[in-house]
Amino acid sequence: MEDGLRVLVASALGKLLGSVLTEALPHATIVVATDPDSVHHAIVGRVRFDAVVADLIWMDPVYEYVFDGLDVLKLLRESNRSAPMIMALHGHGIERDHLEEAITQPEVVGVVQKAAGFGPPVEAVQIAAAGRTLPKTRFPIGQHLTCPSLDSYFSHGRRGHTAARLAGAIAAGQATDYQSLATATCVPLNTVNKLVSYLGPLIEARREHESGLPMNSQVVYRWCGEHSRYVLSWRRRKANCKTQTPSPGSSHQAV
Repeated sequence: MEDGLRVLVASALGKLLGSVLTEALPHATIVVATDPDSVHHAIVGRVRFDAVVADLIWMDPVYEYVFDGLDVLKLLRESNRSAPMIMALHGHGIERDHLEEAITQPEVVGVVQKAAGFGPPVEAVQIAAAGRTLPKTRFPIGQHLTCPSLDSYFSHGRRGHTAARLAGAIAAGQATDYQSLATATCVPLNTVNKLVSYLGPLIEARREHESGLPMNSQVVYRWCGEHSRYVLSWRRRKANCKTQTPSPGSSHQAV
């Protein structure tokens, strides 16, 4: 059954899982890509994969803010090499934003927790590569969203895209006040002055601001810093503009 199967493992620490999959599927071709360049090399112009396992967030200081599992999905699509994808989670809260987008993508057939060991990803690959549906009881895509995801909010029309541009510049450490934010985003100053009205409703709808306390620019700046991994991911994948990796000492609060 596994003869001719091709599986891609896209993870900064993917060599160990690759070895386990090679042992479990001795007649399959297992390709391990541990950085963005090797992911690109494995996908573009190559034979399509039967299944892909990718870390949702690459917990690596070099790639954490510049590459993730959603970038892998984008590359597969743009190369016309879409395949069933299994997203591997570390189990950290910082993965929530990425996961909320991932579970809405048709290629993502299941998620596995890395802490559960190698058994679940091996089983998931065997099922997905054979073209079968992963049992939701063992490989849940995710629970129903009860509040708007960042992806749905940012993708909703011109206002959402403006909100994403503002959040992206703040998350990248490119702005500390309204004037520098206008310069970084090329958005008119009178629009930038409405920063709170653009991002405040999302923060409140997600219940990420204590009820009763004022919503102001400092709250928005702090929120953008807390969600910087995903905000930068969304911007580089969907907004067609340059991003910068936040420097270790950059501040995410307005001054």
